[in-house]
Amino acid sequence: MAEREHEREHVRVAVIGSGFGGLGAAVRLRRQGITDFVVLERADAVGGTWRDNSYPGCACDVPSHLYSFSFAPNPEWPRNFSGQTHIRAYLERVTDTFGLRPHIRFNSEVRGLRWSNDELRWEIETARGALTADVVVSATGPLSDPKLPDVPGLDSFPGKVFHSARWDHDYDLRGKRVAMVGTGASAIQIVPAIQPEVGRLTVFQRTPPWVMPRADRKITGAERWLHTKVPATRALRRQLLWGIRELQVSAFTKRPNELGLIETIAKSHMRKVIKDPAMRARLTPDYRIGCKRILLSNSWYPALAEPNVDLVSSGLTEVRGNTLVASDGTETEADAIIFGTGFHVTDMPIAQRVTGAYGTTLAEEWKDGMEALRGASAAGFPNFLTIIGPNTGLGNSSMILMIEAQLNYMADFMRQLDILGGRIALSARPSAVQEWTRTIQRRMQRTVWNTGGCDSWYLDASGRNTTAWPGTTAEFRRVTRQVDLAEYEVLRPPAKPAEEAEPATPIAKEVAA
Repeated sequence: MAEREHEREHVRVAVIGSGFGGLGAAVRLRRQGITDFVVLERADAVGGTWRDNSYPGCACDVPSHLYSFSFAPNPEWPRNFSGQTHIRAYLERVTDTFGLRPHIRFNSEVRGLRWSNDELRWEIETARGALTADVVVSATGPLSDPKLPDVPGLDSFPGKVFHSARWDHDYDLRGKRVAMVGTGASAIQIVPAIQPEVGRLTVFQRTPPWVMPRADRKITGAERWLHTKVPATRALRRQLLWGIRELQVSAFTKRPNELGLIETIAKSHMRKVIKDPAMRARLTPDYRIGCKRILLSNSWYPALAEPNVDLVSSGLTEVRGNTLVASDGTETEADAIIFGTGFHVTDMPIAQRVTGAYGTTLAEEWKDGMEALRGASAAGFPNFLTIIGPNTGLGNSSMILMIEAQLNYMADFMRQLDILGGRIALSARPSAVQEWTRTIQRRMQRTVWNTGGCDSWYLDASGRNTTAWPGTTAEFRRVTRQVDLAEYEVLRPPAKPAEEAEPATPIAKEVAA
């Protein structure tokens, strides 16, 4: 296990985060025979975004049998689209099944990471002390740090305020006047869940979402029995779910005009519930479906049609005591404000805490936009890998597929370090990162995310799409199957003075050549 050097603990690998990405990395390291690693988790339990998001109605919009690890299938999923409690329980089981708990350091928020050019190691400061690591795997995820808008007067609001990802379960909403700010993936689950119990619910909608029917149902006992006794049926179900989504990719990435039929289905879905033409007009997006995340719900429109729900077709711009003021001048009284305003996706806070080989932070290097070789390696940050890094997001399939592809890349990265031998580091060549980024951005130009006419969280402050992957999951798996050493600089510790120098190893001579 970990060694101690100069009173500071040292490990081979430090993984940051214990969501799907961090736990997947830990499993993969153990399966590769690497046990000298720790998982640094800022909270007191595993689960990542599925631990943090415990709001009423929280569930996944990807089918359960596809939203799970291929190496840890779950034949007991209770629904087509399982809820937060079942997904979190699944991650707890993965943790126990693969013996990961001894590696996890809870309440160990990473406060800073600094690369040592002399030692070729990462120096890590956490809430529970310091350590060093040869390799750092950042699996903090893009949906981990809530984003709250800067609304004038919010600090003086006398009622309750919280973000959907920091739900206050001690606050009783019954009979209250509640404002829901935002109409994204969280809001369309929260609103139907709390509407029956609140006194008045006001929804602030800056931009209407496209909402499709949610083909959810209970998975029968017979199905679960069959998936347990005949694993091939479970594998076939997963393969079919995957294949259908792979066939949809070209419409999102190459031929957005083909999405018109999907828009027709979404409009029909709305018309079944919303009978008022004026209301339908307010709920109909003016951008191509898929430009923003497509949402799934059978209860969103019925909830909006209830008599105790008001829809304000503009964003919240000011708070005056208990009065909330929208950009169109609408004023609403509220006892509580719930923000469903998303996360720091293109400006992840962890980037401010990572200082690389040039003495600059990852946030400084990414000030003009995130970029990393194959979504994993940023130039100037040796032996630092990101799970769910730049341009690895999806618009229509399971992120677990992308995570597993990046775990393949991480595994080969560790193999290459072992093959090269000794104290060594791999640093992505700036030219390789730039070429990869140029290729991604060139392909991105014709995707629905760039051409659909919307402003989404896929885009950064400069309007560049640094979030989504413009291809299939199968293609991403191919391009991350192994590390190409030509895309990396091989680093060794600085040479010692001549009288202390050791003869160069054959590998060192070969690399130098």
